[in-house]
Amino acid sequence: MPKLNLRLKFLLLSILPLVLAASAISWLVFAQAERLAEAEIRTFERNIVEARKNELKSYLELAMASIDHIYSVASSRDAVSKERVKAIINDLSYGEDGYFFIYDRDGTALVDPPQPWRLGRTYWNLRDINGNSVIQALIFNAENGGDFHRFIWEKPSTGLPAEKIGYSLMLDKWDWMIGTGIYIDDIAEQVQEIETEVSAHIRETTISIIGVTILAVLLVGISGTVVTLSERKLADAKLKELTHRVVDVQEQERLRVSRELHDGISQILVSAKYSVELAIDRVAQGKSDATGPMEKAARRLHDAIHEVRRISRDLRPAVLDDLGLKPAIESMCQELQDRSGMQIVVKSDNVDAVLDIERKTTLYRVLQETLTNIERHADATHVMIQIARTGGDVVMTIADNGIGFETNRFIRNRDPRAGIGLRNMRERMEFHGGGLTVNSEPNDGTTITARIPADPEIRRPNTLVAPDIL
Repeated sequence: MPKLNLRLKFLLLSILPLVLAASAISWLVFAQAERLAEAEIRTFERNIVEARKNELKSYLELAMASIDHIYSVASSRDAVSKERVKAIINDLSYGEDGYFFIYDRDGTALVDPPQPWRLGRTYWNLRDINGNSVIQALIFNAENGGDFHRFIWEKPSTGLPAEKIGYSLMLDKWDWMIGTGIYIDDIAEQVQEIETEVSAHIRETTISIIGVTILAVLLVGISGTVVTLSERKLADAKLKELTHRVVDVQEQERLRVSRELHDGISQILVSAKYSVELAIDRVAQGKSDATGPMEKAARRLHDAIHEVRRISRDLRPAVLDDLGLKPAIESMCQELQDRSGMQIVVKSDNVDAVLDIERKTTLYRVLQETLTNIERHADATHVMIQIARTGGDVVMTIADNGIGFETNRFIRNRDPRAGIGLRNMRERMEFHGGGLTVNSEPNDGTTITARIPADPEIRRPNTLVAPDIL
């Protein structure tokens, strides 16, 4: 068997690892993308369902409030009051397919606006097309303080069976179950659309990886004889460093989101849970003051929804893509001003025409990180933000009147708060050929200046040096 010459050995040593690594990366990327996509889709579906459940509670609370002035003073045999309550509930509706219904404890229909022919008939043993009990389950949930139940029911707008979430409460004085429901068949359609879009993206990514791999193999085959072992070692070292940096950035972002969820949403939901439990205990004890805790829980859940929307917007602000940098910055500053009470002034030139989306995103993230640090650490009351064209650059200046800090001390003592935030901002700017400077003194505020080239082709060395602080 003839021996392989040195050139062929180098060629094989160059191509085979590349092919194996690319294959492994392709498989890992594909598998990970599918797992992440599935997790995101399921999270999206759960969030929508929870939002619909919150809507149901709100609607039923409004319905209960609309009849409370009659029910609270009526006796258990007050036929006139019963008829008045039926009339009110029968007239209440929301949306195209939203209505309320009433059944007595035996399962007899008393109010069912879309299907009046059911009135007076008993449906205790009624089951949907999947064999799930409907009226029994709703009455059981109502007797136990209110809960949700999924079942299949005819949709008024289409006349076809559709999946529905129902929520019910008990009017114990009259042995009535009052409830409402929201159809969720549209959620399946939305999830299907997202799954189709994600699958297309995964296929495109896989094809791109395969194309890049084939091109790389061809290039290595042509130039493999001129690649030295030292260059290969250097490339491996840089790849390891890049991989480590990517993992580090991912972990930092996961830590930030985790803290947001724990410090914000988790605390709000715990508070809501305690309020609901308090209301349940009061109902179980037969007390009449359970409305207060439920209203408090509803407010806390509203706060949780607002917090989820804020975190989602922080992850990727849609207004940046749709309207541009200035509206996105103004929206972020307005929200911070409303939340913190700081006075924030924004003066910005129209720079969208000279910046691509990557550069606009970089400036937005740098400002977002800076405002977060000002809110948490600076104790400032006034912030001035200016964005302007200066020669071939776009310069963003953020100045506050906060407590400031000694930048040299932060570097010399390696303060644990230092390094991560500003380093990430500086690296973002340097990636686009820009730079970042920080000027600060104790009790004299802080000024951060970010410069980025307006021309996407400019990749000049950074001349601004910033300390590793924040």
